[in-house]
Amino acid sequence: MLLFNITDSLTGGGVPLSVDFDNPEDYLIFIFQIVFATTTVLVAGTVVIGILCTRALRLQNRFIFMLNTSICDTLVGVSVYYLGLFDVQEGYPSRNGTYNVLPSLLGVNILTFLFAQFDRYFAVCQPFIYSRFITRPFVIGINIYCWVYNIAHLLARNLLPLSKAIQLYVFSIVLFQAIVLTKVVMTIKLYVVARFQLDRDPPSAEKDSKKESLRIIIFVVVSFLVLWCPSFVNIIIRFVVGGGLTFRNEATNLFAIMARLNAVCTPAVYLWGSPALREATVRTVWGRVCPRCKRR
Repeated sequence: MLLFNITDSLTGGGVPLSVDFDNPEDYLIFIFQIVFATTTVLVAGTVVIGILCTRALRLQNRFIFMLNTSICDTLVGVSVYYLGLFDVQEGYPSRNGTYNVLPSLLGVNILTFLFAQFDRYFAVCQPFIYSRFITRPFVIGINIYCWVYNIAHLLARNLLPLSKAIQLYVFSIVLFQAIVLTKVVMTIKLYVVARFQLDRDPPSAEKDSKKESLRIIIFVVVSFLVLWCPSFVNIIIRFVVGGGLTFRNEATNLFAIMARLNAVCTPAVYLWGSPALREATVRTVWGRVCPRCKRR
């Protein structure tokens, strides 16, 4: 049976480019998408290689969450080579779409950030429970669940009739609002913890590690909310009141571009906030590409 909500197959002419190159801004848009995709792949991919090649990092739960989001961010960067350079419109209606596969990659980060916040909360506020129950296999299972849930949601949206798929899409938007509210509450809670509770602990390597991880997760979530919220507010307005802004394709969709910018901001925050991760990336990636960086 033919799926109702899947983009029609492309004609023999192929997919046209995202811009016509009739105006100077068309060249800027096209160049920006290439630079953005390349930067995302390089930054997020560096984090992935640095963590995978460093056993000391792989043994820490917080770096497992970083690895999961960075893998997703790398794939998002690769997806920009298609979404940003060709005339693609995802969602409802879809044009030259990818069965919503590429946009769903961003959903993996949403769940991963949420679980990472809970992980840091229990690590700092309930260290006994955390050390006893939050084991490395458990954290790996949580990260795998983020992918399984998004794949199941994606399959449901593609297999259901169009009307049901749109209802499921709207439900996911509502669920996202609940997740955003939870993220805001957890961010405030983590800030209070970092501001008061850790200041009372005696100096130690464990204290520095907790402060570092809390600082990273707070910055990551704040940047996530700033970059994602405009896109989802616009989507809600379009579905609820029929207004909102519409764009020609994904390359010119300012809100979608802001959301995808999270894929380069997040690994950049990881590198900024974690000296151990910076050292690992220099040793495993940039030190081999540029020996001067390793000596420095």
